[in-house]
Amino acid sequence: MKVHKFIGALMVVASLSVGAMSVNNAAAAESDYSFKVHNGTKVKITKLLVSENKKEWGYFDIGQGIAAGGDMTLVWDQSTNSEGCDQYVKAAYADGTESEEAKFNFCEANLDLEF
Repeated sequence: MKVHKFIGALMVVASLSVGAMSVNNAAAAESDYSFKVHNGTKVKITKLLVSENKKEWGYFDIGQGIAAGGDMTLVWDQSTNSEGCDQYVKAAYADGTESEEAKFNFCEANLDLEF
């Protein structure tokens, strides 16, 4: 997957590598594909799921989660560089619910995801 950056809106999209994806919460180096996630809900996001096909889902390691009203910058693992730009993303919340999945083009510059 080349140049992945994203923003969301109560639906999420990210890239799936058949398995867990490594994510770095620190500021990304320019060569890394990063995006920002904003949790606009009143519930903590506990998992950010991603898929190319909506059948097999991987996830970003978001540590303790993204607090309600919080932001986090995530970096795509280099293992996803061979994947397509279009990805589905959804969020799992502390109350056990999930957002609807949404499709995003992660090759789009300055993409931010808001839930």
